[in-house]
Amino acid sequence: MKFEFPYVIYQGVTMYLLLAIGWHGGEELATIHVASIGRIVGFIVLGFLLNFPIGFLAYMLLTRMTKMRRIDRATVAGYYGSDSAGTFATCVGVLATVGMAFNGFMPVMLAVMEMPGCLVALYLAARLRHRGMDALGNMPGEPSHKPPARVGPGAAGRPAPGQHLDTERELAIERETEIALELQEHPDNDADWDDAKRGVGTVKLLREVLLNPGLYLLFGGIVIGLVSRLQGPKVVHDNDTVFVAAFQGVLCLFLLEMGMTASRRLRDLKSAGPGFIVFGLLAPNLFATLGIITAHAYAHITHAQFKPGTYILFAVLCGAASYIAVPAVQRLAIPEASPTLPLAASLGLTFSYNVTIGIPIYIEISRAATQWFPIT
Repeated sequence: MKFEFPYVIYQGVTMYLLLAIGWHGGEELATIHVASIGRIVGFIVLGFLLNFPIGFLAYMLLTRMTKMRRIDRATVAGYYGSDSAGTFATCVGVLATVGMAFNGFMPVMLAVMEMPGCLVALYLAARLRHRGMDALGNMPGEPSHKPPARVGPGAAGRPAPGQHLDTERELAIERETEIALELQEHPDNDADWDDAKRGVGTVKLLREVLLNPGLYLLFGGIVIGLVSRLQGPKVVHDNDTVFVAAFQGVLCLFLLEMGMTASRRLRDLKSAGPGFIVFGLLAPNLFATLGIITAHAYAHITHAQFKPGTYILFAVLCGAASYIAVPAVQRLAIPEASPTLPLAASLGLTFSYNVTIGIPIYIEISRAATQWFPIT
């Protein structure tokens, strides 16, 4: 009998982890000194901006290393320009196990750094559409590309195999006549209908980018933790049974589900080629190291006193790939792209690598960077 993790339980586990992460962050936010708010906001803005070049760098690497369609490269780049709440939660558990503290504003960083990848994917997809991408996502020069039919005065159309040019012209004229008659009967309704559809699509897209359920839960947890800590020890205590004691066990259930999902996604990598597999394992190391260097440089320039775990979490946010927020945006705005290849890389490769090998490596890289460039 095939073992299946109930989807309702997976939803509940995900909701709990996001709320718990937000709650911990909200508690710590209540203890932040007013004088350090400027440095914290600057660091959060830096994290938001850094994920844009990470997304574009991922696109460039995919162009060099794979033979994927350009629309699929753009979508995968968007996944890597975002972050992963699951990897973040796993890293929080690892840091708690090794006794490494982190600053309480990092859950806010998690929410903010999720958005750039969505915007990178949307920009690259729009650019490809302007350059002649067909309805199936194929660009000129790619296999199976179907250029739009040239219809109208002076159009040098080609007949399909087995058809004559006169037949093609007659069909084109007939289609144009039908469209013209429909526009004469409903001159305003069609334009209004198109505008309405575009408006509804834009609202849905903005909701997925800025107000998706993950962000609701994360920010909700932050507010709850912040208000709870401000109310004093009668509300918040270290032995909290809901958000502290149960966190490790729930995280284990989440990793079990993610492991099963990742193993199923590995089969999709067969169609992508070895270069795509190398990218899925190389990218987290490259982007996480970039994040560690950037965070240490910012701390040196601003003389910010970040806790050691903050550098690790920032590296994880830079080196992880989305599998929740960007797929939702892709479903709405980039239907031409493959839905399996990005998830195969983000879940099957990058997530699995980060939670098993990557996080310990990032801890050692951060320790080395701290020794080389000690903050005075």
